[in-house]
Amino acid sequence: MSKIALVTGSSRGLGRNTALSIARQGGDVIVTYHNRADDAERVVAEIEALGRKAVALQLDTGTTAGFPDFVERLRAVLDSTWQRQSFDHLVNNAGHGDAAPFAETTEAQFDTLLNVHLKGVFFLTQALLPLLADGGRIVNLSSGLTRISHPGFSAYAAMKGAVEVLSVYMAKELGSRGIAVNCVAPGAIETDFLDGAVRDTPDLNATFAGMTALGRVGVPDDIGPMIASLLSDSNRCINGQRIEVSGGQWI
Repeated sequence: MSKIALVTGSSRGLGRNTALSIARQGGDVIVTYHNRADDAERVVAEIEALGRKAVALQLDTGTTAGFPDFVERLRAVLDSTWQRQSFDHLVNNAGHGDAAPFAETTEAQFDTLLNVHLKGVFFLTQALLPLLADGGRIVNLSSGLTRISHPGFSAYAAMKGAVEVLSVYMAKELGSRGIAVNCVAPGAIETDFLDGAVRDTPDLNATFAGMTALGRVGVPDDIGPMIASLLSDSNRCINGQRIEVSGGQWI
């Protein structure tokens, strides 16, 4: 029986790459998107072209009030598409960037980051636990910015640091169900993050590349396959870990 992974925020960027990488390894995928339905459907089509099953569901990870409805819609597609009542892997990827100096960060910026990156991860995972199969996996996305500091990311990095601590607690408390929980922390990546700042700004790209032992910033293909491999049976005993994928950032 094929494994089913739910990847939040997988209509583009790292989420899209992760969803496709899972499909290439033989998994089926539930794609979620905030407001890019067309992009999500294109990802579904790409997964189906690989011979795997996929569906797209709308989800705002920053609004907990919508989680009960999402759970019911998920329950329905699991039954109609897979004739199952559970899924196997949850990748909490959805997120956004917002950079501002510590002294200038507004409460609104802080709250939006909190709702998506920490509160959303906490309560969405909690809501999905009844549908997550025993022996399953959870991967939470963090950031290389929790280990090193770069001006402008105090609020963002604080949320990701909290997710890393949360992941350890999840691993401990869900271990009795055989569910492994890990945290993947990408370094600087060429994606749409912060409107494509690392990808499209040569000076910024060069700055982060200069911090890295491999001498370059990352690309989505550095991250998605790694997450997919973490979900495979060959990595079944990795649990409660923060795994940085940064090419050796500031080592």
